[in-house]
Amino acid sequence: MEIYTDYLSVISEAMKGGNNTGSLHESRGAEAKAFSKGLSYQELNARIPRNQLQPGLQRFAQEIGLAANFQQKLGQHPDFAHLKNSNTTEKHYIVSMFVDIKGSTNLFRRYEPETVLVITNTIQRAAIHTCLVLGGYVHRLQGDGLFVYFGGKSMSIPEAVNRSLIFASLFSYFVKTDLRNLFDEQGIEAIFTRVGIDLGYEDDVIWSLAGIGEISEITTCSLHTSLASKMQSHAVANGIVVGDHIVTEATQHAPHFTPVCKRTGDENDRYIYQIPDKRFNYAQYDFSWLPWLKKQDFVVTDLAGNLHLKHKPAPSVSSKGLYQVASVSKPYYHG
Repeated sequence: MEIYTDYLSVISEAMKGGNNTGSLHESRGAEAKAFSKGLSYQELNARIPRNQLQPGLQRFAQEIGLAANFQQKLGQHPDFAHLKNSNTTEKHYIVSMFVDIKGSTNLFRRYEPETVLVITNTIQRAAIHTCLVLGGYVHRLQGDGLFVYFGGKSMSIPEAVNRSLIFASLFSYFVKTDLRNLFDEQGIEAIFTRVGIDLGYEDDVIWSLAGIGEISEITTCSLHTSLASKMQSHAVANGIVVGDHIVTEATQHAPHFTPVCKRTGDENDRYIYQIPDKRFNYAQYDFSWLPWLKKQDFVVTDLAGNLHLKHKPAPSVSSKGLYQVASVSKPYYHG
C-alpha cells in the first residue's frame, strides 16, 4: 500500500547494500570478511526522521482528517500524566494492544548489525507513526514490538476500538504483504506480526504510577491490559486476536470475529481467561482483518486484490471560477 512506500524504500536500500558474506565466527577485521556497506543509522535518521511522517503516510493522515502528535512521552499517557507526581489513582477505560514483531533475529544471518538496526528501526517507526496518526499512545517499546493504548478522556470507546482495529489492520497488511514481497525478493525469511487487543471498561482499569522516581511510568492495572499481551501469543502469523469487549463494541463488524476455538479445533481455546467460582468466562476471537480493511472508506482494491489508498475527489470548481481563470488566459478564451 502506498502509505508505506517511503519506509519500504529505505528497507530495500539497506537490504541490498548491507549483506554480510562473512561467517559470524570469523574475525571482525575488514580483511577477514567481505562486506558491502549499507545504509547507516545516520542515513536512516535523515531519510525517516523520528518526528516527521513520510509523504505516503502524510497523505493517509490527510485523507482521514487526522494529524500525528509527536509530543508523547513513553510511560506517560497525556490524559493521566498528572498521576506522575501524585499518590492517587484514577479509573478510566482504555484499549490495550500488544504488537509483537517476530523473526527479526534471522536478519543477523544475512546482515551486519547496523543494517539490522536500520531495518528493524524503520519497521518500528512505520508502526509508531501510524499509531500516532490514529491517535494512539505508544506506552512502551518491547524489543521490536510495541505496547499501545487507544482511547482517553477526549475519545469515545467505539472510536478508540475502531481506531485500534484500523491501526492493527494497516500495520499487519504492511508486514504481511508489502514487507513480505520485499523479503521474498531478497530470498530471506520474512518477518511477521502477532497482535492482541482488548478493552477494559472504567470499572476494570486503574491508572497509577508504577515504580519509583524516574524509574517509573504511568500505567494501568487491569486484567484486560494483561490479556492483550496474552492474546497475541494465541494469534497466527500476521493474525489479530481480540477480546470479548472489543467484539461487544464493534457489533457492526460481527461477521469478522470468529472464536479462536473454531480455528484450533480445541474448545479449551474459546476462553482466554476464566474464574469458575465467579462464572466468569472471557472469550477470545480471531479478527478477519483483511476483509474488514477492504471495506474501509479510505481503501480501494485493484483487480489483483492489492490494496491502495483511496484519494478523495478534487473539489468541484464553479463555472464562475472557470470564467475568471479563462478570462485572463487568452488566446484560449473566446468570450
